[in-house]
Amino acid sequence: MQIVVPAETEENERRVALTPESVKKLIHLGFSVKVEDGIGAKAGYSNEEYSKAGGIISMERDTLLKEGDIIARVKKPDIEEISKLKAGSLHISYLDPYNEIDIVDKMSQQGVTAISMEMIPRTTRAQKMDALSSQANLAGYVMVILAAEKIDRILPMMMTPAGTISPARVFVIGAGVAGLQAIATAKRLGARVDAFDTRPIVAEQVRSVGGKFLEIDLGETGQTKDGYAKELSPEQLDKQRQGMKEIISQSDIVITTAQVFGRPAPRIVTKDMVEAMKPGGVIVDMAVESGGNVEGSIPGKTTEISGVSIIGVSNLPAVVAKDASQMYSSNVYNLISEYWSAEEKMLNLSLEDDILAGCIVTHGGDLVNEAIKNLRN
Repeated sequence: MQIVVPAETEENERRVALTPESVKKLIHLGFSVKVEDGIGAKAGYSNEEYSKAGGIISMERDTLLKEGDIIARVKKPDIEEISKLKAGSLHISYLDPYNEIDIVDKMSQQGVTAISMEMIPRTTRAQKMDALSSQANLAGYVMVILAAEKIDRILPMMMTPAGTISPARVFVIGAGVAGLQAIATAKRLGARVDAFDTRPIVAEQVRSVGGKFLEIDLGETGQTKDGYAKELSPEQLDKQRQGMKEIISQSDIVITTAQVFGRPAPRIVTKDMVEAMKPGGVIVDMAVESGGNVEGSIPGKTTEISGVSIIGVSNLPAVVAKDASQMYSSNVYNLISEYWSAEEKMLNLSLEDDILAGCIVTHGGDLVNEAIKNLRN
């Protein structure tokens, strides 16, 4: 069975779907692997490393796409390229199926089995395949590093003969995977860290990585069965903003990570809250690509409001492309190997399996994912 890895086409995408290490492991399982020429250059992997691992280098992208029994990539495909995929092939990538209706329909018409890496369920058995979590972990780290580079002061307390420098104050909004990593990273750098999440259940996790949990009474909140925060009502959002504004006014760095899966990000930091920060403050908006948590944030740019810098870096994991590729590649390998039968030389893709039922969007010419189907009804 042939696995192919085409190069990513988005300008700011430096990650690669399979690293040489994963290529070697897949070949050991019985697959053949072809990768597009130069595919790993932006992530620090050379053609020579892929060849040494047993991969075949291809300079013909169209041929590569037509040959693939399994196509592995990071981002969703260009819609024009879907017609080049053979019927019955398996396509693995981020797909954004809640919003990319045309791509999903084209995959279905082409007879492609499309796995959306965002849709991997957050269950114990699926942890090793959970690309959202692996990449969010890195995004949390990157946000703090970007803020530390931008701010005009140091993060740790420092005692010197000239006097004592107090630690910088960091406020992290959202204590999911990215938020917890941001808290832990800021704490390791010596900052004083406050954090808030609409799910009181995560307070202990915040404390376990060194943060102080901010208590704001929002009434009934909670999380979904997949561990995501439930969307707040307008009244709850107002209470949340009022409670956070005081902490923001005292903070040097604010990190926002609030996202609602499949929907635009909630706007939780308004212009008046930004203006409440001291000049020189820095805000990093992780959700900038899905609408932004912060009023004034712009994808791919750093803007300034009243002396406060708002960093809107798109695709945060790609900033650390080598490690991000290694983790994503491991997720893809674990997904493929979980369902590969070496004896039968085939993938056993049963929609009765709870993981596959969650992440397969199209199969056999049909839209089969219940969550996406319900969205259209």
